[in-house]
Amino acid sequence: MSGSTCIKVSGMLSRPGSRLGWDRSVEMGAIGVTSGRVVGPVRARLELDSLSGGIVVSGRVEIPWAGECRRCLGDVSGVEQVEVREVFEPHPTADDTYPLENNEIDVQPVLREAALLALPLAPLCSERCQGPAPEQFPTDGGGESEDFGAEPPRDPRWAALDDLRFDEAGPDAQSGTGGGRGRTVG
Repeated sequence: MSGSTCIKVSGMLSRPGSRLGWDRSVEMGAIGVTSGRVVGPVRARLELDSLSGGIVVSGRVEIPWAGECRRCLGDVSGVEQVEVREVFEPHPTADDTYPLENNEIDVQPVLREAALLALPLAPLCSERCQGPAPEQFPTDGGGESEDFGAEPPRDPRWAALDDLRFDEAGPDAQSGTGGGRGRTVG
């Protein structure tokens, strides 16, 4: 079933405590992050509960996604499931509730938000993925061997700090005029 994300709730508003089920597959358009995107319709299985001041929407959203493995860059896909619980009211609070206008709610913003938050930021095709084939994609920097135990080269801009010394017992520490710190720079 595919359809609109707007739901008429006029009958529910006049009967606080009433409940309505809503089960739809909804095309969300182009939603994605750098490493993944929604592919196909998002499935929403929601329950709408009427309150005296609005509607509570809760349920499960299934988001099919596809992207690239962060190690081997191969194709990877899956389905994420997210629980949602949101409030719709006539006078929504910014970033907390959604608008209930003309006895109707639109669950599309809830579904979009759930889909974006569910997409993996760095997907893997499998936990054992070794990354690209070393023969095809060498990572040794052109054949130079690196000594990983060696100290990295020093930045000449910090050379003045090499002359800085901290003495534990300087002349001020013995005379008591060092401001109570006990350390001096010599």
